[in-house]
Amino acid sequence: MPHLTVAEAHRVWITAEKIKRVSDRLVGLGPFSIGLDGLLAFFPIVGTLYSLGAGAWLILEGLRARASSFTMLRMGFYVGFRTAVSIWPVEGWLVDVLFRGHMFAANALQRDIERRYGLPADADIRRAREAPFAPRAPQAEPVTARW
Repeated sequence: MPHLTVAEAHRVWITAEKIKRVSDRLVGLGPFSIGLDGLLAFFPIVGTLYSLGAGAWLILEGLRARASSFTMLRMGFYVGFRTAVSIWPVEGWLVDVLFRGHMFAANALQRDIERRYGLPADADIRRAREAPFAPRAPQAEPVTARW
């Protein structure tokens, strides 16, 4: 298995930030927020499919980042629980709003990456938070000193 570069790890961190933002923090309501996960909960099949897709994407990103087994188990629990409870109409909606499984899973993955590779650049984090639907900015080539 090839070694993960810092740039690849930071790309996964940014992707997790965007998924977290879209799923659980798209619209702020005072100290609370709601994302597509909570909004789509009113549509049982669509909400479950979104939850399953976003959760699977986070798990895939965790595998790409070669997250620890413990982190992957936690992520699996968070998104699995979140997706499973969406089967119940009223209770599922309440869990969608109150239990932010995608955010918890993304946070676990981000902490794992931070511990091994550090944080991405502040500008990249800010861009991911302000415009989660925007395509990723192209990476600049590293500057090398010429003597």
